[in-house]
Amino acid sequence: MPLQRRAVVVHRRTELDELLDRHATRGQAEFFLRSRGRTLAAVQERHDTVTAARARVAAAIPEEWRRADVERADLGRFLVAPEDVVVVVGQDGLVANVAKYLTDQPVLGVDPEPGTNAGALVRLDVPTAVGLLQRAGRATRAATAAHETGGRAPSGPDDGATSHVLGLRTEDLTTVRASLDDGQVLTALNEVFVGHPSHQSARYRIAADGPGDASGGRGVTRGSVRNERQSSSGVIVATGAGATGWCASIARERGGRRLPGPTDPALAWFVREAWPSPATGADLTEGLLDAGGELRLTVESDQLVVFGDGVESDRLVASWGQEVTVRVGENRLRLVVG
Repeated sequence: MPLQRRAVVVHRRTELDELLDRHATRGQAEFFLRSRGRTLAAVQERHDTVTAARARVAAAIPEEWRRADVERADLGRFLVAPEDVVVVVGQDGLVANVAKYLTDQPVLGVDPEPGTNAGALVRLDVPTAVGLLQRAGRATRAATAAHETGGRAPSGPDDGATSHVLGLRTEDLTTVRASLDDGQVLTALNEVFVGHPSHQSARYRIAADGPGDASGGRGVTRGSVRNERQSSSGVIVATGAGATGWCASIARERGGRRLPGPTDPALAWFVREAWPSPATGADLTEGLLDAGGELRLTVESDQLVVFGDGVESDRLVASWGQEVTVRVGENRLRLVVG
Protein backbone atom coordinates (compact mmCIF):
# COMPACT_ATOMS: atom_id res chain seq x y z
CA MET A 1 0.00 0.00 0.00
CA PRO A 2 1.48 3.42 -0.93
CA LEU A 3 2.41 5.67 1.98
CA GLN A 4 -0.25 8.20 2.92
CA ARG A 5 0.58 11.63 1.59
CA ARG A 6 0.95 14.61 3.89
CA ALA A 7 0.74 18.28 2.96
CA VAL A 8 3.18 20.43 4.93
CA VAL A 9 1.99 24.05 4.84
CA VAL A 10 4.85 26.44 5.55
CA HIS A 11 4.25 30.08 6.42
CA ARG A 12 5.82 32.93 8.33
CA ARG A 13 4.25 35.21 10.91
CA THR A 14 2.69 38.35 9.51
CA GLU A 15 3.77 41.85 10.47
CA LEU A 16 0.59 42.16 12.56
CA ASP A 17 1.45 38.99 14.51
CA GLU A 18 4.90 40.36 15.29
CA LEU A 19 3.58 43.79 16.24
CA LEU A 20 1.09 42.30 18.69
CA ASP A 21 3.84 40.16 20.22
CA ARG A 22 6.02 43.23 20.70
CA HIS A 23 3.39 45.72 21.83
CA ALA A 24 0.85 43.41 23.54
CA THR A 25 -2.31 45.29 22.48
CA ARG A 26 -3.76 46.58 19.24
CA GLY A 27 -3.94 50.09 20.73
CA GLN A 28 -0.22 50.16 21.48
CA ALA A 29 0.58 48.69 18.07
CA GLU A 30 -1.57 51.35 16.40
CA PHE A 31 0.20 54.12 18.35
CA PHE A 32 3.59 52.74 17.29
CA LEU A 33 2.60 52.61 13.61
CA ARG A 34 1.01 56.07 13.67
CA SER A 35 4.22 57.55 15.09
CA ARG A 36 5.96 56.30 11.94
CA GLY A 37 3.38 57.53 9.46
CA ARG A 38 1.63 54.19 9.01
CA THR A 39 -1.82 52.86 9.85
CA LEU A 40 -2.96 49.71 11.59
CA ALA A 41 -5.68 49.31 8.96
CA ALA A 42 -3.10 48.76 6.19
CA VAL A 43 -1.22 46.20 8.28
CA GLN A 44 -4.49 44.47 9.15
CA GLU A 45 -5.48 44.34 5.47
CA ARG A 46 -2.24 42.57 4.53
CA HIS A 47 -2.65 40.17 7.46
CA ASP A 48 -6.18 39.32 6.35
CA THR A 49 -5.07 38.77 2.73
CA VAL A 50 -2.28 36.38 3.70
CA THR A 51 -4.42 34.54 6.25
CA ALA A 52 -7.27 34.10 3.77
CA ALA A 53 -4.86 32.79 1.12
CA ARG A 54 -3.43 30.22 3.51
CA ALA A 55 -6.91 29.11 4.56
CA ARG A 56 -8.05 28.73 0.96
CA VAL A 57 -4.99 26.67 0.03
CA ALA A 58 -5.37 24.51 3.14
CA ALA A 59 -9.01 23.83 2.27
CA ALA A 60 -7.91 22.45 -1.12
CA ILE A 61 -5.63 19.79 0.39
CA PRO A 62 -7.06 16.37 -0.59
CA GLU A 63 -9.14 14.99 2.26
CA GLU A 64 -7.29 11.67 2.24
CA TRP A 65 -3.98 13.42 2.93
CA ARG A 66 -2.65 14.25 6.36
CA ARG A 67 -1.70 17.86 7.09
CA ALA A 68 0.94 19.70 9.11
CA ASP A 69 1.45 23.44 9.59
CA VAL A 70 4.97 24.78 10.14
CA GLU A 71 6.06 28.32 10.91
CA ARG A 72 9.39 29.44 9.46
CA ALA A 73 11.11 29.62 12.85
CA ASP A 74 10.29 25.93 13.48
CA LEU A 75 11.65 24.52 10.21
CA GLY A 76 14.92 23.37 11.78
CA ARG A 77 12.99 21.24 14.28
CA PHE A 78 10.51 19.74 11.81
CA LEU A 79 11.14 16.47 9.99
CA VAL A 80 9.95 16.49 6.37
CA ALA A 81 9.10 12.92 5.29
CA PRO A 82 9.83 11.50 1.82
CA GLU A 83 6.11 11.24 0.98
CA ASP A 84 5.33 14.88 1.90
CA VAL A 85 4.16 17.60 -0.46
CA VAL A 86 5.37 21.00 0.74
CA VAL A 87 3.12 24.03 0.25
CA VAL A 88 4.86 27.35 0.92
CA VAL A 89 2.54 30.34 1.29
CA GLY A 90 4.56 33.54 1.44
CA GLN A 91 7.55 35.27 -0.12
CA ASP A 92 10.28 33.92 -2.40
CA GLY A 93 12.71 33.83 0.51
CA LEU A 94 10.50 31.40 2.41
CA VAL A 95 10.93 28.80 -0.35
CA ALA A 96 14.70 29.22 -0.05
CA ASN A 97 14.43 28.76 3.74
CA VAL A 98 12.61 25.45 3.20
CA ALA A 99 14.87 24.09 0.44
CA LYS A 100 17.76 23.14 2.70
CA TYR A 101 15.54 20.68 4.62
CA LEU A 102 14.27 18.80 1.55
CA THR A 103 15.43 15.91 -0.60
CA ASP A 104 13.05 15.27 -3.52
CA GLN A 105 9.72 16.47 -2.13
CA PRO A 106 7.64 18.59 -4.54
CA VAL A 107 7.17 22.22 -3.45
CA LEU A 108 4.28 24.49 -4.35
CA GLY A 109 5.36 28.13 -3.96
CA VAL A 110 2.17 30.15 -3.46
CA ASP A 111 2.15 33.95 -3.64
CA PRO A 112 -0.60 35.27 -1.32
CA GLU A 113 -0.06 38.87 -2.53
CA PRO A 114 0.59 38.90 -6.29
CA GLY A 115 2.44 42.02 -7.32
CA THR A 116 4.37 42.43 -4.07
CA ASN A 117 6.82 39.55 -4.59
CA ALA A 118 9.29 39.02 -7.43
CA GLY A 119 7.73 35.60 -8.03
CA ALA A 120 11.00 33.82 -8.79
CA LEU A 121 10.07 30.96 -6.44
CA VAL A 122 6.45 31.63 -5.41
CA ARG A 123 5.17 31.30 -8.95
CA LEU A 124 1.61 30.16 -8.23
CA ASP A 125 -1.33 32.38 -7.34
CA VAL A 126 -3.94 30.98 -4.97
CA PRO A 127 -6.46 29.74 -7.60
CA THR A 128 -3.70 27.96 -9.52
CA ALA A 129 -2.39 26.30 -6.36
CA VAL A 130 -5.89 25.15 -5.45
CA GLY A 131 -6.31 23.55 -8.88
CA LEU A 132 -2.93 21.79 -8.66
CA LEU A 133 -3.71 20.37 -5.23
CA GLN A 134 -7.00 19.04 -6.54
CA ARG A 135 -5.13 17.45 -9.46
CA ALA A 136 -2.63 15.89 -7.05
CA GLY A 137 -5.54 14.45 -5.06
CA ARG A 138 -6.91 12.79 -8.18
CA ALA A 139 -3.45 11.40 -8.96
CA THR A 140 -3.21 9.99 -5.43
CA ARG A 141 -6.55 8.23 -5.77
CA ALA A 142 -5.55 6.86 -9.18
CA ALA A 143 -2.29 5.53 -7.74
CA THR A 144 -4.15 3.87 -4.87
CA ALA A 145 -6.64 2.27 -7.25
CA ALA A 146 -3.82 1.08 -9.53
CA HIS A 147 -2.02 -0.46 -6.57
CA GLU A 148 -5.15 -2.28 -5.46
CA THR A 149 -5.74 -3.69 -8.95
CA GLY A 150 -2.09 -4.44 -9.68
CA GLY A 151 -1.83 -1.78 -12.39
CA ARG A 152 0.40 1.26 -12.76
CA ALA A 153 -0.60 4.89 -12.43
CA PRO A 154 0.30 7.11 -15.41
CA SER A 155 3.09 9.67 -15.09
CA GLY A 156 4.60 12.29 -17.35
CA PRO A 157 8.04 12.14 -19.00
CA ASP A 158 11.05 13.37 -17.04
CA ASP A 159 14.22 15.03 -18.31
CA GLY A 160 17.24 16.70 -16.75
CA ALA A 161 15.44 19.93 -15.86
CA THR A 162 11.82 18.85 -15.28
CA SER A 163 10.07 15.92 -13.69
CA HIS A 164 6.56 14.79 -12.82
CA VAL A 165 5.10 13.71 -9.50
CA LEU A 166 1.41 13.28 -8.60
CA GLY A 167 0.47 14.61 -12.02
CA LEU A 168 2.35 17.84 -11.32
CA ARG A 169 5.14 19.17 -13.49
CA THR A 170 8.15 20.36 -11.53
CA GLU A 171 11.18 22.43 -12.46
CA ASP A 172 14.25 21.00 -10.75
CA LEU A 173 16.37 23.87 -9.43
CA THR A 174 20.07 23.53 -8.67
CA THR A 175 21.29 23.90 -5.09
CA VAL A 176 24.74 24.73 -3.68
CA ARG A 177 26.53 22.68 -1.03
CA ALA A 178 29.30 23.87 1.30
CA SER A 179 31.20 21.39 3.47
CA LEU A 180 34.00 21.59 6.02
CA ASP A 181 36.77 19.04 6.29
CA ASP A 182 35.36 17.94 9.67
CA GLY A 183 32.15 16.65 8.02
CA GLN A 184 29.82 19.61 8.62
CA VAL A 185 27.60 20.39 5.64
CA LEU A 186 25.30 23.28 4.66
CA THR A 187 22.97 23.39 1.65
CA ALA A 188 21.37 26.51 0.14
CA LEU A 189 19.14 27.31 -2.79
CA ASN A 190 20.33 30.80 -3.76
CA GLU A 191 23.89 31.31 -2.56
CA VAL A 192 26.53 30.52 0.03
CA PHE A 193 28.66 33.21 1.67
CA VAL A 194 32.11 32.51 3.13
CA GLY A 195 33.75 35.32 5.07
CA HIS A 196 34.57 36.97 8.36
CA PRO A 197 31.76 36.93 10.99
CA SER A 198 31.72 40.74 11.12
CA HIS A 199 32.27 41.13 7.35
CA GLN A 200 35.75 42.53 7.94
CA SER A 201 38.77 41.25 6.01
CA ALA A 202 38.80 37.47 5.63
CA ARG A 203 42.13 35.80 4.90
CA TYR A 204 42.31 32.46 3.10
CA ARG A 205 43.83 30.60 0.17
CA ILE A 206 41.36 30.05 -2.66
CA ALA A 207 41.57 27.28 -5.25
CA ALA A 208 39.09 27.00 -8.12
CA ASP A 209 38.30 24.48 -10.83
CA GLY A 210 36.94 25.45 -14.20
CA PRO A 211 36.91 28.67 -16.23
CA GLY A 212 37.47 32.05 -14.61
CA ASP A 213 38.89 35.49 -15.25
CA ALA A 214 42.22 35.22 -13.44
CA SER A 215 45.11 36.37 -15.58
CA GLY A 216 48.74 36.54 -14.49
CA GLY A 217 49.40 38.38 -11.22
CA ARG A 218 49.71 36.30 -8.08
CA GLY A 219 47.31 33.58 -9.20
CA VAL A 220 48.99 30.20 -9.60
CA THR A 221 47.71 27.55 -12.00
CA ARG A 222 48.36 23.85 -11.51
CA GLY A 223 46.68 21.88 -14.28
CA SER A 224 43.08 23.13 -14.40
CA VAL A 225 43.15 24.30 -10.75
CA ARG A 226 44.03 27.94 -10.05
CA ASN A 227 44.84 29.18 -6.55
CA GLU A 228 45.75 32.40 -4.77
CA ARG A 229 46.20 33.72 -1.23
CA GLN A 230 43.64 36.48 -0.65
CA SER A 231 42.29 39.02 1.82
CA SER A 232 38.75 40.09 0.97
CA SER A 233 35.32 40.89 2.39
CA GLY A 234 34.11 37.41 1.50
CA VAL A 235 33.20 35.02 -1.29
CA ILE A 236 29.74 34.50 -2.82
CA VAL A 237 28.88 31.25 -4.64
CA ALA A 238 25.45 31.36 -6.28
CA THR A 239 23.10 29.07 -8.17
CA GLY A 240 20.96 30.15 -11.10
CA ALA A 241 18.06 30.62 -8.67
CA GLY A 242 20.25 33.10 -6.77
CA ALA A 243 21.42 34.83 -9.92
CA THR A 244 18.65 37.43 -9.57
CA GLY A 245 19.72 38.48 -6.06
CA TRP A 246 23.01 39.21 -4.30
CA CYS A 247 25.03 37.63 -7.08
CA ALA A 248 23.29 39.70 -9.75
CA SER A 249 24.34 43.00 -8.18
CA ILE A 250 28.00 41.90 -8.14
CA ALA A 251 27.84 40.64 -11.72
CA ARG A 252 26.29 43.92 -12.87
CA GLU A 253 29.06 45.94 -11.26
CA ARG A 254 31.62 43.84 -13.13
CA GLY A 255 30.18 44.43 -16.55
CA GLY A 256 27.35 41.90 -16.65
CA ARG A 257 29.07 38.56 -16.35
CA ARG A 258 27.20 35.50 -17.65
CA LEU A 259 25.30 33.70 -14.90
CA PRO A 260 23.76 30.20 -14.92
CA GLY A 261 20.03 29.57 -15.26
CA PRO A 262 17.97 28.13 -12.37
CA THR A 263 18.10 24.56 -13.71
CA ASP A 264 21.69 24.68 -14.97
CA PRO A 265 24.00 22.33 -12.99
CA ALA A 266 26.48 25.17 -12.51
CA LEU A 267 27.47 27.84 -9.99
CA ALA A 268 28.86 31.37 -10.33
CA TRP A 269 31.33 32.64 -7.75
CA PHE A 270 32.66 36.10 -6.92
CA VAL A 271 35.24 37.41 -4.48
CA ARG A 272 34.16 40.67 -2.87
CA GLU A 273 36.76 43.45 -2.65
CA ALA A 274 39.92 41.36 -2.90
CA TRP A 275 42.85 43.37 -1.53
CA PRO A 276 46.22 43.31 -3.35
CA SER A 277 49.18 43.44 -0.99
CA PRO A 278 52.72 42.02 -0.75
CA ALA A 279 51.19 38.82 0.69
CA THR A 280 47.79 38.63 -1.05
CA GLY A 281 46.51 38.86 -4.61
CA ALA A 282 43.39 40.06 -6.39
CA ASP A 283 43.44 38.20 -9.71
CA LEU A 284 41.37 35.11 -8.98
CA THR A 285 38.09 36.89 -8.25
CA GLU A 286 35.30 35.22 -10.26
CA GLY A 287 34.38 32.18 -12.29
CA LEU A 288 31.97 29.35 -13.03
CA LEU A 289 31.81 25.85 -11.56
CA ASP A 290 30.21 23.01 -13.48
CA ALA A 291 28.62 19.96 -11.90
CA GLY A 292 32.02 18.39 -11.19
CA GLY A 293 33.87 21.55 -10.18
CA GLU A 294 34.85 22.71 -6.71
CA LEU A 295 35.83 25.97 -5.03
CA ARG A 296 38.10 25.41 -2.01
CA LEU A 297 39.05 27.94 0.62
CA THR A 298 41.70 27.15 3.23
CA VAL A 299 41.16 29.41 6.24
CA GLU A 300 44.03 31.70 7.28
CA SER A 301 42.04 33.73 9.84
CA ASP A 302 41.04 32.91 13.40
CA GLN A 303 37.68 31.86 11.97
CA LEU A 304 35.42 32.30 8.97
CA VAL A 305 31.68 31.67 8.80
CA VAL A 306 29.69 29.90 6.10
CA PHE A 307 25.97 30.56 5.71
CA GLY A 308 23.35 30.19 3.02
CA ASP A 309 20.52 32.31 1.63
CA GLY A 310 21.28 35.21 3.95
CA VAL A 311 20.47 33.31 7.16
CA GLU A 312 23.49 34.09 9.35
CA SER A 313 21.99 32.40 12.40
CA ASP A 314 22.26 29.01 10.66
CA ARG A 315 25.96 28.87 9.90
CA LEU A 316 29.11 26.78 9.96
CA VAL A 317 32.28 28.08 11.60
CA ALA A 318 35.67 27.19 10.12
CA SER A 319 38.84 27.86 12.14
CA TRP A 320 42.46 28.39 11.05
CA GLY A 321 43.69 25.70 8.67
CA GLN A 322 40.29 24.18 7.93
CA GLU A 323 39.15 23.78 4.33
CA VAL A 324 35.76 24.85 3.01
CA THR A 325 34.64 23.13 -0.21
CA VAL A 326 31.74 24.50 -2.27
CA ARG A 327 30.15 22.60 -5.15
CA VAL A 328 26.81 21.92 -6.86
CA GLY A 329 24.43 20.26 -4.38
CA GLU A 330 23.40 16.63 -4.75
CA ASN A 331 19.71 17.43 -4.27
CA ARG A 332 17.63 19.72 -6.45
CA LEU A 333 14.55 21.67 -5.41
CA ARG A 334 11.49 20.22 -7.17
CA LEU A 335 9.45 23.38 -7.64
CA VAL A 336 5.94 22.75 -8.98
CA VAL A 337 5.23 24.86 -12.07
CA GLY A 338 2.08 23.24 -13.46
